[in-house]
Amino acid sequence: MAARIVIADDHEIVLEGIRTLIARAGRDWAICGEARNGRDAVEMVKTLKPDIAVLDITMPVMSGLEAAGQITSLGLPTRTLIFTMHESERLPTDVRASGAHGYVHKSQAARDLIRAIDCLLAGDTFFGALPEKSKKENEEPNPGSLFCMGLAFAC
Repeated sequence: MAARIVIADDHEIVLEGIRTLIARAGRDWAICGEARNGRDAVEMVKTLKPDIAVLDITMPVMSGLEAAGQITSLGLPTRTLIFTMHESERLPTDVRASGAHGYVHKSQAARDLIRAIDCLLAGDTFFGALPEKSKKENEEPNPGSLFCMGLAFAC
């Protein structure tokens, strides 16, 4: 049976990009719903009970972090992934506090989105590193910047 995914973003072009990445992944996955705001995403999750909800962090009506918190409180097995263009050292803390199971930076979606969904479907979390441009100039690069199941993937 195909893994079911709800996607939520207020920009059509981003939804199209997510659809395309998922379709090209060659996995047994199906997008079962699309929402344009956090409140509608929560309602879709209640109704459709997907395996994964990919939530934009900044949406009208209700943010992705607020939606993730509400989805978590439903007690469903749906695992939530935050999709964000924001870069912040607080991001992992904020995502964990919301009850979400990980995040992917939009700038890294082509590289990370499918891996992140695989991790969440396996019952794990996915917390991507900040994109290179946000690191300090003198900081050593981290060769294992993505974590899933406690294993580092070289990027």
